[in-house]
Amino acid sequence: MIDNDIILLVIGSSGLLIGMISLIIAVSANAKYKKLYRQYDYFMRGKDAENLEDYFIDLQRHVEILEEEDKKNKDVMRILNKNIRASFQKFGLIKYNAFGGMGGNMSFAIALLDYTNTGFVINSVHSREGCFLYIKDVDAGTTEVELGNEEKLALEQALGYREKVQQ
Repeated sequence: MIDNDIILLVIGSSGLLIGMISLIIAVSANAKYKKLYRQYDYFMRGKDAENLEDYFIDLQRHVEILEEEDKKNKDVMRILNKNIRASFQKFGLIKYNAFGGMGGNMSFAIALLDYTNTGFVINSVHSREGCFLYIKDVDAGTTEVELGNEEKLALEQALGYREKVQQ
């Protein structure tokens, strides 16, 4: 008889445990349902089936407009990137005294290069008789004509081989 009582006690407590777990799951599911219903109600508030369809059509139009603007912006970015690569981005400047003892560092050499290290070097030599300008083409960081010392320094500065010096 004791064995039957223990079996009934175990079966009863198992049933009670299963019932408690079922109750907890039901309460949790009900809470999730209420939350989902509130979100649905908020979404549908003031809308019927026709309004909802118009709403989605309007959203689709907005998305299409945004995609078109995105495409235009990407095209503009490509053009700007192309223009930036073609513009002068690198420079080097060396000021010097071409003829020692004649009034300071009035002469200069300046190098202007684009993204591909193509551009020119200008050398301005200042003397008592006047100012003389010389220009030499630079292609991929090199020149066909020989550069003077100051012109080489300006080109090296523009190429980043030497740091810019405050004068």
